[in-house]
Amino acid sequence: MRLIGAGTQDGFDYTVTDRFWTIPNIITVVRFLLVPVFVYLTAFAADYWPATIVLIVLFSTDWIDGYIARRFNMISTVGMWLDPLADRLSLLIVSATLVLTGIAPMWLVWAILIPDVVLALNSWLLFRGSPDLPVTVIGKVRTALLMIAVPFLMVALVAGPHQLTVTLVATLLLAVACILHWVASIDYFFKARAKHRAQAMAAAPSAASTPSPTQGEQS
Repeated sequence: MRLIGAGTQDGFDYTVTDRFWTIPNIITVVRFLLVPVFVYLTAFAADYWPATIVLIVLFSTDWIDGYIARRFNMISTVGMWLDPLADRLSLLIVSATLVLTGIAPMWLVWAILIPDVVLALNSWLLFRGSPDLPVTVIGKVRTALLMIAVPFLMVALVAGPHQLTVTLVATLLLAVACILHWVASIDYFFKARAKHRAQAMAAAPSAASTPSPTQGEQS
């Protein structure tokens, strides 16, 4: 079974609905709700085993909601923007929590935050919103690595004699994931600009062929 795009039915004609309360979207909402639970357990209670379990469940919902949406034809317009938003916010808040509690290195937040801010500004300036670009394979692998590496940092806290080994593995995975995050972000940045140029060029001929009121009076 494929891991990326799990549940995809090749050759199936999917129906995209406008409904909010689909099972995948409910799972995505649960992902949002688990974020403050993780923050509390980590930053305030310092209860790392329960926090690790919550984090694993939280990140697992990203795979589960996508699988259900594709496997059972529950793709929705809401899910198309809600799911990636949940990914970005949950990763950023979880990473910031780990950095502020000294569990993760400071560069983790900056490596995630800077590209996201640049992309958000670029999308707003060009499209006043999302450019609606498909997620690339690099982007999916990046997200998967981040969602594996971050829980590893939590496991390292309770790994006993293997703490150093687990920490090194987690840090290596984080570094690779952050590099892929920058690669995916740069690719997304230029694809957004290319889409904007294509839309501008497509609109130019129709605008030029429409006579202005002044031209109409003169003719």
